[in-house]
Amino acid sequence: MVIPVHDVNPARRTPYVTYALIAAGVLVFLFTPGIAGSVAGQSELAQLCHLQAFLDQYAVVPRELVHHRMPDLVPTGAIGVGPQGPGCLVGPPAYDKSPALSVLSAMFLHSSWLHLLGNMLFLLIFGNNIEDRLGHVRFALFYVACGYAAAYGFALLNDDSGDPLIGASGAIAGVLGAYLVLYPKARVWVLVPFLVFLPLRLPAWIVLGFWFVLQAVYSSGGGVSEAGTVAYAAHVVGFLAGMLLAWPLRPGTPPPPEPRSLLWGRQARHA
Repeated sequence: MVIPVHDVNPARRTPYVTYALIAAGVLVFLFTPGIAGSVAGQSELAQLCHLQAFLDQYAVVPRELVHHRMPDLVPTGAIGVGPQGPGCLVGPPAYDKSPALSVLSAMFLHSSWLHLLGNMLFLLIFGNNIEDRLGHVRFALFYVACGYAAAYGFALLNDDSGDPLIGASGAIAGVLGAYLVLYPKARVWVLVPFLVFLPLRLPAWIVLGFWFVLQAVYSSGGGVSEAGTVAYAAHVVGFLAGMLLAWPLRPGTPPPPEPRSLLWGRQARHA
C-alpha cells in the first residue's frame, strides 16, 4: 500500500470547504462521547456504553436505512448488571432518528485517530483540486452526494446488518474518483514501504487506480461495517459515483502543469 503525501497540481483558489470539512471531522472526533471519556478517565465499560449509544443514534445502520424502521431496543448508554455480569443496558429508543439524515452525521464520525487522520490526509491532498474545479458550493454538494451514494450502496449490499457505519471514506472515495477522471496525469508524491519508505512521484492514475483495485478486491470478500473495520464496498461505490459525476467536466478541465523530471526525489540533469 502506497501512502500519498503531496500532489504536483497547484490550485487557483483557497479550498475553504476542504479545510472546513477537515476541521469539522477533527472537532466531532474530539467530542465523540466514547473518545472524550477516555481523556476524562472514565472506565472502559462506561466509554463503550456511551459510544454504543452515540453511534446507534448518529451512525448509519444499514438495516434502518434500507427498511426505514427503528429497532425496538437500542443501547441507552448506561451500565447494568445481569447474569453475565456488568454490561451496557438496552431499552426503547428515547429519540427520533431519521435514517436518511444519519448518513450526513455519520460522515463526520470516526472510530480512531488512525481512521480520522488517514481520511483527512487523502481529503487534504486531493480535495483542493476538485474544489478548485467545481467551486466551493458545488464541491460541498458533490462531497455529500458521494457520501450518500456510498452509504446507500453499502446498505443495499448489507441490508440485514445492524452494525454502525461511520467515517468520511465514502465521500472521500468520490473525491478520489473525480481526481482520477479530471487529473489522471497529475504527479503524486507517495511513500512506498520497501524495507524503508521510498519517496516516489507517480501519475495519479497509477496511485488512485491501484487504490481502487485494492478496495474492489477487498470488497469482493464481503463488506464489513463495524466501527473497527473497513467498509470496502462503500469505498468502491463512492469512487464510482465520483467518477460519474466528474466525467462531464473532463473537456473543460485544464491539464495539470508538467513538472520537470525527477528521479527518486532528485531533479534529473539533462545533457
